[in-house]
Amino acid sequence: MNYVPHTDRDRSEMLAQIGVSSVEELFSDIPREVRLDRDLRLPAPLSEYELARHMAALASKNTTADDLVSFLGAGSYDHFVPSVVRHIVSRSEFYTAYTPYQAEISQGMLQAIFEYQTLMCELTAMDVSNASLYDGATAVAEAAAMACRQTRRQQVVVSAAVHPEYRATLKTYARNLGIEVAEVGMCDGATDFEELERLTSAATACVILQNPNFLGSVEAMGAAAETAHRNGALFVACVDPISLGILAPPGEYGADIAVGEGQALGSPMSFGGPYLGFLTCRQELIRNMPGRVAGETHDSQGRRGYILTLQAREQHIRRERATSNICSNEALSALAAAVYLSWLGKDGIREVADLCLQKAHYAFERITAIPGFRPASSAPFFKEFAVRMPVPPEQASAVLLRSNMLGGLALGRFYPDLGDAMLIAVTEKRTKDEIDSLCRALEGLA
Repeated sequence: MNYVPHTDRDRSEMLAQIGVSSVEELFSDIPREVRLDRDLRLPAPLSEYELARHMAALASKNTTADDLVSFLGAGSYDHFVPSVVRHIVSRSEFYTAYTPYQAEISQGMLQAIFEYQTLMCELTAMDVSNASLYDGATAVAEAAAMACRQTRRQQVVVSAAVHPEYRATLKTYARNLGIEVAEVGMCDGATDFEELERLTSAATACVILQNPNFLGSVEAMGAAAETAHRNGALFVACVDPISLGILAPPGEYGADIAVGEGQALGSPMSFGGPYLGFLTCRQELIRNMPGRVAGETHDSQGRRGYILTLQAREQHIRRERATSNICSNEALSALAAAVYLSWLGKDGIREVADLCLQKAHYAFERITAIPGFRPASSAPFFKEFAVRMPVPPEQASAVLLRSNMLGGLALGRFYPDLGDAMLIAVTEKRTKDEIDSLCRALEGLA
């Protein structure tokens, strides 16, 4: 049950199978001065039953969103994941496929990627989608690099209302690519458009805004696109895919590239990953798109088949000509997104978005009616909003945790001028009773 080769006979038989006579011969290429001259300090092996109990005990130390009522968002959201998603992505032919390296023999995985791409194009109203990237942060950074290649310019203008960790990843990319990053400040919870106008110039490769932004506010994306295009720059829209059930998609307000985090589309929060970065764009930009693009074709007998149409990454072409050094795609998470969107359909995603909107506004009205609690801005919002509190947000979170609620994000970590504010997310999963319980707990702090 827990076989370990621990006798001399066992060891000899194993060595004979690989064609060596001794352990000494097996490791003969390793210099003696770097070898470990003792046994590893490891505990005794466990049986399958003992190991399962040990792993369960370790797992029980975690508290999950199944144990708590979560009002925490900031880029990772507690949305409902239909059971059909888990059933399909758990099929062995999918979860072992990972990312197709011998692509054309993986017809099922390639078709799934093709369907994902099609659905993301429909959702964002853009022409073409890649097979996915690592997460929302890398999608933003890759979009910026893509825009610099396309325009042959080396300046990127990004709003301070874009997710702080996305901006940090962008700056990490930029530092090694020789790209200048200019940040536009905020005004009343949204991008300062006067400053955006001043910073955008003929040297700008792209302008990047997030909608809804990190504070949950809805941005004037059409106006930002006009500013970018007037200066010959591309416009990159970072969007919440769920919001596209009711907000205008990027293709309708002139975005050239649309990116975002796809975790909300059928993937659990999972303690931070794996997540799903999506990237869609206009057809003219496809040659500068990072990652892979799956396509549909027909063989010599007229039968439909799927292929990797484009894969301009460093594993396939000369490194200096690669569009990206991301050598993979999030195939399983992309499949989850495809199943989720197929299951919901247009009416379903509109309903989910509307529930998020209505419930978030109900929570906002209840919370800001509590003495000492007030809005952090007057900007319209979708499913997330910031409120200023009469006590430190960290103290509020501790009180909520004792009531089995996970409070929102303390914003002072990223925005010092919002040190007294908490970012609260309300998804379609939150019930009226749960929101009312949140408010009662906060009332005790006033």
